[in-house]
Amino acid sequence: MTEEHGRLDRGDGVALAWRRIPGRGPGVVFLGGFNSDMTGSKAEDLSAFCAARGQAFLRLDYSGHGASGGRFEDGTIGRWAQDAATAIAALTAGPQVLVGSSMGGWIALLLAVRQPERVAALVGIAAAPDFTARIEALLPAEIQAIIARDGVWHRPSQYGPPYPITRQLLEEGRRHLLLRAAVPITVPIRLLQGQDDPDVPWDTALKIAAAVTGADVQVVLVKDGDHRLSRPQDLALLRRVVGELLGPLARPPGWRRGRRGSRGGATGCPALTWSRHWRPCGSPPRSCGPWGTCRRRPARRGWPGAAPRRAAGRLPPPPRRFPPPRRRPG
Repeated sequence: MTEEHGRLDRGDGVALAWRRIPGRGPGVVFLGGFNSDMTGSKAEDLSAFCAARGQAFLRLDYSGHGASGGRFEDGTIGRWAQDAATAIAALTAGPQVLVGSSMGGWIALLLAVRQPERVAALVGIAAAPDFTARIEALLPAEIQAIIARDGVWHRPSQYGPPYPITRQLLEEGRRHLLLRAAVPITVPIRLLQGQDDPDVPWDTALKIAAAVTGADVQVVLVKDGDHRLSRPQDLALLRRVVGELLGPLARPPGWRRGRRGSRGGATGCPALTWSRHWRPCGSPPRSCGPWGTCRRRPARRGWPGAAPRRAAGRLPPPPRRFPPPRRRPG
């Protein structure tokens, strides 16, 4: 599928850059981390994964990030969460599966609390809720004095140039702390966390799982995983987790549940959950007979038969047919 791209005015003259793949729902929304952008390896990999599935996909840059307008120093957790909410409201329809990396995990949790009707499931990749409070607690007194005096301190980073930590970011972040109370989220949540993460302690995932009120929460610890979780095996894990969440949620367009024992037509085969468009034999609706059997249209008409698929073990054996009883003479 062709990926669309554009810029969305959030209402104050700042344009948010976005990329989108149209497809079936529920869509997948990738929320990047602090000082990152939407062209990273995880976003690119998820984009290709959703395109191959025909799944809708959206990614964006917060204000001050990547190709979006605005100054990074003016950003806060609340402002960036609103950027994500604005893009989701304008560019998607229906519930979405939110995939948040690092700070994006915090933003995904905030959106799930504030707009539960728009969230179908949530995946956190080294999710970092309340990371501003952790930064404040670890700052030495001299750095705190610099921030109080200048309003900003440039923190060294192993991923690139130093990035600014502003007084506004730390103070505004206190309004959005989550882990100090129960977090009212009931949708399925999957948390991927590397135990060699130098930025987010791995027990943060356990704290999130304990704080969330829903029962469907799973934590996956990667023993040798770092903060980014961008190695090929990490990306494969991410695709598997997202695919498993989409499995029970995704339905083909125009799906309709089949009726067991129906004779083809619009009701279709009983062998599949979604039976209007998906057939175990790959045939159109009227080629499916009772109990999942296939009427096997003639090959010249182009309809694939069930015999090769049944031989491969993908279909149950056909029902046994008995000859009609003979009539007695006289």
